[in-house]
Amino acid sequence: MTNVDVIEVQGSKEAKAFVRFPMALYAGSAYYIPPLIAQELATFSREQNPALENADAKLFLAMDGSEVVGRIAAIMSRSANERAKTKNLRFGWFDSVNDQRVATALFDAVEDWGRALGMETLTGPQGFNSFDKKGMLVEGFEELPTITTYYNYPYYHDLVTQYGFSKESDHVEYVIPSIRKNGFPPRLGSMIEKLKRRRQYSVLRFSTRKQLLDRAQEILDLMQETYRDLHDIVPLTEKETAFYVRKFFPLINKDLVKVVVDDRGQMIGFFIAMPSLSRAFQKANGRLWPFGFIHLWKALRTRNKDLDLCLGGVKAQYRGRGVDLIMAKEMYEAATDLGFEQAKANPMLETNTRVRAEWKYFEHVLYRRTRVYKKTIG
Repeated sequence: MTNVDVIEVQGSKEAKAFVRFPMALYAGSAYYIPPLIAQELATFSREQNPALENADAKLFLAMDGSEVVGRIAAIMSRSANERAKTKNLRFGWFDSVNDQRVATALFDAVEDWGRALGMETLTGPQGFNSFDKKGMLVEGFEELPTITTYYNYPYYHDLVTQYGFSKESDHVEYVIPSIRKNGFPPRLGSMIEKLKRRRQYSVLRFSTRKQLLDRAQEILDLMQETYRDLHDIVPLTEKETAFYVRKFFPLINKDLVKVVVDDRGQMIGFFIAMPSLSRAFQKANGRLWPFGFIHLWKALRTRNKDLDLCLGGVKAQYRGRGVDLIMAKEMYEAATDLGFEQAKANPMLETNTRVRAEWKYFEHVLYRRTRVYKKTIG
């Protein structure tokens, strides 16, 4: 490599190069999952992504002559900074060849913009909000991730730490390797039935997709309430909530949504899972057309051995009162009936001891760990 130049993405040609770069970098990898190119481009479009109403972003490409050798996004989230009372800049969508000069040039560009804005810290990888991927893989490099998480080469850790970043937080991911082998713990199951009768909890059954969509807003509101105390959560606006309902809920199987209500019919907990789309996204290779949608349709509609445990939440006043275990039992039974063989959980904070403790009831393996890094730039 002779020289590294960093340019800011300005037009559609450079935006497409930004999105496509990791697909070339990870060509042939069994573990990298290409995103849908159109969705990635929409993420950075003010016309299409309502998150940009409360955030500014710059995209940078590292060039070696005419060849792209790295990329990074810098995000200044006004919502996040107002909520946390910080002056923090986020970085995300970081990918680089194994060359410290490339990483340094990209981070220098991000820091320069951050200092010009008066920011004091830089954290990442993070996105605009909780629906974007975050965290850099530090354990589990030979494991297939879910579509909601990053995959990266092991050398990324050295690139960021040599630049001066240190750990801010870790997220862990568990897998239940055999759903059918041991079944749901019988002793726990009998306890759950007693809880439902004593506390008058009931589980909603969605007979149509419309019934699910009618409660989608309520589910996302409860999600925000559940996660609002986490330090890096960005509140969603009404427009963002509507955007994510349109984006994600059409993909959801109504039989894999478990909602618990109290004796007044008020939602007090929810749990969403979906068939794994990881292999389907790999086959689609960034495109829905002409054949990508077929792979996704098959993964959603036909027998799939892998289940992804996506989102869950319980109202604060009902935590520790068995709501999460009721939903776990319902999901376990649905997964078994639908023929799933293993289940993977989305990342959870390493310090979330309350949720992590509940995994003791099931045979599980910690199979991946991701990290958010932090650096002072003031």
